[in-house]
Amino acid sequence: MAADVQLMPATTCLEHQETIIVEDGVTANLENVENVQPDFEVAAGTSTQLTQPSTLSDSSILTNGSLVSSPSSYRKSCRSSKTSSETKVTSTPPPDEVTYGELVVLGYNGSLANGDGGRKRSKFSLCKRAVANGVKPSKKQFITNPKDRKVANEKSTHSVSYTLSRTQAVVVEYEKDEETDMFQIGRSSESPIDFIVTDTISAAQRAAGQTQVAQSTISRFSCRICVERTAPYTARIYAAGFDQHNHIFLGEKASKWYNQDNEIDGLTTNGVLIVHPQGTFSDKGCSPGMWRETSVRGGVYSLRETRSIPSKSQRVDSESNILLDGTLIDLCGATLVWRSQSGLQSAPSPRHLEEFIERINASRPQCPVGLTTLVLPKRNVKIDKSRQPYVYLACGHVHGSHEWKNDSNSRTCPMCMKQGPFVQVQVGRETSLYADNQPLTHVFTPCAHLTSECTARYWSAVAIPYGCQGFRAMCPFCATSLNSKQAGASTKSTGFVKLIFQDNTEF
Repeated sequence: MAADVQLMPATTCLEHQETIIVEDGVTANLENVENVQPDFEVAAGTSTQLTQPSTLSDSSILTNGSLVSSPSSYRKSCRSSKTSSETKVTSTPPPDEVTYGELVVLGYNGSLANGDGGRKRSKFSLCKRAVANGVKPSKKQFITNPKDRKVANEKSTHSVSYTLSRTQAVVVEYEKDEETDMFQIGRSSESPIDFIVTDTISAAQRAAGQTQVAQSTISRFSCRICVERTAPYTARIYAAGFDQHNHIFLGEKASKWYNQDNEIDGLTTNGVLIVHPQGTFSDKGCSPGMWRETSVRGGVYSLRETRSIPSKSQRVDSESNILLDGTLIDLCGATLVWRSQSGLQSAPSPRHLEEFIERINASRPQCPVGLTTLVLPKRNVKIDKSRQPYVYLACGHVHGSHEWKNDSNSRTCPMCMKQGPFVQVQVGRETSLYADNQPLTHVFTPCAHLTSECTARYWSAVAIPYGCQGFRAMCPFCATSLNSKQAGASTKSTGFVKLIFQDNTEF
C-alpha cells in the first residue's frame, strides 16, 4: 500500500489505516544489502505513519463517495462486518463485477486441506478494482553513495533496487499506471499480497499426517500480475512482488543484466517459471509447451542449468509473459494454472459436474462380484463403503469394495485376471482444472480421481516442476505423481485409464 491514501471504501481504508500506524519497519541500507538474501523478499523500509487526506476532516470519513459524519459509529459497523485484508478476497465475485480470470493451485480438489479462508485459498478470482493500482517503470538512478537512497526509502514510490556491489546499485522508479490493475502472489501474509500461496502437500503426504514442509522454497513476494482494465483484459506476469514498503530488492548475488533496450533486469532466487499451452487449452489436441522463466521486467528466458544458479540463460523472443488460458505458473513449491474468463466457459460448472455424476448413478452400475448397485457420492454426501465404486487400475474394471484372495495393494481383477492396485474412485471436483465440458470417463493412476478424457490426457502429458528436484506428471486434483505406465494396461496412454463398468455403459 502506498503512503498516500487511495480513496477506497471506508470499510477497508479505516482498518488498513489502523494496522499500518502500529507497524514498525526496519530501515534499508545499501551498505548492508549484501547481507540481504538474494530472494529480494527481505526488503525493509522506515516505519510508516498514515495520515488522512487534507480534504477530510477529523469528524468525517469518506465511504463509497459519501461522507459519514460519525467515525465512532463507523468503526463499530466496520468491526461487525469484519472487513479487512484477510476477508476482502472471495472465490466467487459479485455477478456485476468484471472478472479477469482465476488462479487455481494444483493439488487441491476444491479447497485447501484446512479449508479456504481470507487470502489463503486454493482458488483466487482476479476482479477489476474500483481504482487502478498498476505501476510501470518510469526512470532509474545509479547510486554510488550509500547515503543517497531517497527513492529506495520513499514508501510513496514503487521501486526496484538492483544491488551491484557494497556501494553501487541501480534503482528503477515506478509510476502509477491508470490502465492496469496489479495483483501480487506470494507466501507472505502481509497486506501487499492478494493471494497467499504455501507449499503444496500431496494427498499421500496429508494422509500420513504431514501438514507443512520443513523449509519453504516459495518466496514471500513471489510474483505480480498486471491486467489491462479494458477488454480483452490482457494479463502479464512478472517475477518478484513489491513488499509492504512498495520496494523490490535484488541482492548482490542475484542474477541481473542490461537487456537489448539498455534497461536493467534480473531474476529472483528460485525463479518464476511459466509454460503456455500449444493451441487452445480446451481443444482435444492441445499439448503443453516448453517451460520458461520470466524476469522482474517481464522478459522470457529459457531455464537455467539449475533452479537457483545466479546466471541468466538465452532470451526467448518468440514467447511473451502474457498469460493465456491454461498457462501454468510455478513458484518453486506450488504450481498454479491461469484460467481466463473466456476459457472458463468451456469448463464444466459445479452444476454440470453434478449432472455427469447423476448420469452415471442413473445407469445403476453394479459390482460384478457383490451385485450391489454402485453410487458416486455427491458433494458432502456420505455413501456406504459397500456401494462406493472401486477400480482395478491395471484394466479399468469397476467393482464395489470386496475381499478377493490376497487382500493387498496388488489384486487380480476377476473380470480379466490382470493384477494391479484396487483403488476407490474419487470425483475431481475442481472444475477450473477441467480442459473440457465432457462426461466423466477416465481416472488418473494411481489416485483414481475421476475426470473427462481430454482433461486426463492433457494433465498426464504435463511435466510439472517438483520443487528444485526436477519434473514429474501429477494429478491436478491431489498432486500425486502419476504412474509412467501401468503394466498390462488397456491403453497406451500413461497416467490414466478408462473406466469399464459391468455392462460397458458409455457416458
